Amino acid sequence: MIRTLTSSAVLALSLLSAASLVNAQPWVAGEHYRVLDNPVRTASDNGVEVAEVFWYGCPHCYNFKPLAEAWEAEAPDYINYVKLPAALGRSWEPHAYAFYALEAMGELDKVHDALFDALAGERRPLNTPEALADFVAGYGVNAEKFLENYNSFGVRARVQQAQAKIRGARITGTPTMLVDGKYVVSASMAGSHENTLKVVEYLAEKERSGSE
Repeated sequence: MIRTLTSSAVLALSLLSAASLVNAQPWVAGEHYRVLDNPVRTASDNGVEVAEVFWYGCPHCYNFKPLAEAWEAEAPDYINYVKLPAALGRSWEPHAYAFYALEAMGELDKVHDALFDALAGERRPLNTPEALADFVAGYGVNAEKFLENYNSFGVRARVQQAQAKIRGARITGTPTMLVDGKYVVSASMAGSHENTLKVVEYLAEKERSGSE
């Protein structure tokens, strides 16, 4: 004999189904992203910081770059997008210094793409301050002022702060995204560069709304 459900049973099943949909999350902590036990400091207390940890010589960063730039261009106003040049090895350090030297000079936009092309695309040996100064000079940047900034206390402090943040987040590869100093996302966890940005978007909205 087929029994019909009472109206109260139907309502209970409907509520259970709705609750399941609300609680379902497309991205899972420990699988698609990592939650830091000890969050690291963000540059601002306002909005949600999304930090792109990269290295100019990283081919994966090179491939990720246009996707990340397109995402940044369309990101909502509450997103504070920053770039953190990683110095995970001694050979990476000159490029982190170059990034902050150019930023201090207001010349980063002139050379950022070119440095990626030269180091990740062409694998050119730009591994000393002098070689980097000669390179940026070809893009209209004053080589002498570049070296002054490269060797300055301010740039050294910025590099050290960035590396302390990267170490604090236990980031060991690039490209990696750090969301609001609390969550770490990479393609190896998310499954692809495209998914990385989807997870970042999910986590940024999670932080903005204050949900758990």
